[in-house]
Amino acid sequence: MGVVEFELARVVHAPIGDVFDRLADIEGHSEWMPKRGSIHRTSEQTSPGPVGVGTTYVDHTSVGSTPGDVVEFERPTRIVYHWWDRSRGGRLKAEGWPGYRLEAKGDHTTIVHHHARLETHGLHHLATPVYALLARRERTATVEALQASFHAHD
Repeated sequence: MGVVEFELARVVHAPIGDVFDRLADIEGHSEWMPKRGSIHRTSEQTSPGPVGVGTTYVDHTSVGSTPGDVVEFERPTRIVYHWWDRSRGGRLKAEGWPGYRLEAKGDHTTIVHHHARLETHGLHHLATPVYALLARRERTATVEALQASFHAHD
């Protein structure tokens, strides 16, 4: 198994509750995620009801679709997603845990601490360096798009 972990931080000029709500709105990700520089195309919530621990979703990307679920949900400070990618035969190739810890700095400023963990399984561990490069690029694009989505309204 190969493991990649890293953390990014960005300042977002918006109240912590608004930032959390944007991150927790699975289908809304499609509205603010970058159209270029990202493999993300759309996200679809696949379980009914409000988002919380156990909520399931599918991310549709330029390289296929990956299912996932919410594994931590503590409004307004923490949300962690878990996604996985399986081979046609059902073997786990890779899985990731993109998580966000939010810290309020005043009424209209939030520090977004984004922690990402990626594990590759089986022979896919040989591709861990490639996964690491792609994950860092994708996660950076995500937090920068989140940051920009609030600045666009300034």
